[in-house]
Amino acid sequence: MSNLQEIEKKMKASLDNFKHSLNGLRTGRANAGLVENIRVEIYGSQMPISQCASISIPEPRTITINVWDMGNVSAVEKAIQASSLGLNPNTEGTAIRLNLPELTEERRKDLVKVANQFAEQARVAIRNIRRDGNDSAKREEKDGKISEDEVKKLSDKIQKFTDDMIGQVDKSLKDKETEILKV
Repeated sequence: MSNLQEIEKKMKASLDNFKHSLNGLRTGRANAGLVENIRVEIYGSQMPISQCASISIPEPRTITINVWDMGNVSAVEKAIQASSLGLNPNTEGTAIRLNLPELTEERRKDLVKVANQFAEQARVAIRNIRRDGNDSAKREEKDGKISEDEVKKLSDKIQKFTDDMIGQVDKSLKDKETEILKV
């Protein structure tokens, strides 16, 4: 049964990864999740902005990034400009301000499409974990480690957990769509 716990752990990780991806989608309001994982080349290695600066939200449509080392400000600025967010940083010393413009209707629809792609990737990952778990159970039955009834019980539990995880993906997607389309 430790197999079942491993399957649950992998499915939860897929769900968490999906939710993390959704946080990176821009909505009408400022959110630290938009920029915290943008990769910056500092000291010869790639790291997320959150490891070289503090991120704050002073106003609903403004993100402020306070870079800890003055020498890294231009690298952070370049990384933001190279990201797919389409934001122009305003720099004052070690502080970088990002003003989020109002989203157009077309851009909102594009963001919903991206959110749907993330959701489908998460569903596929969860279903693949289900398939691997069921295959593993069938191999154990073939090797004589567990009975046919145990395989059926395990398969039912895996399916129940799969349905639950996909339900959570769908709920998170619906919430994000509502947030994106809210004017």
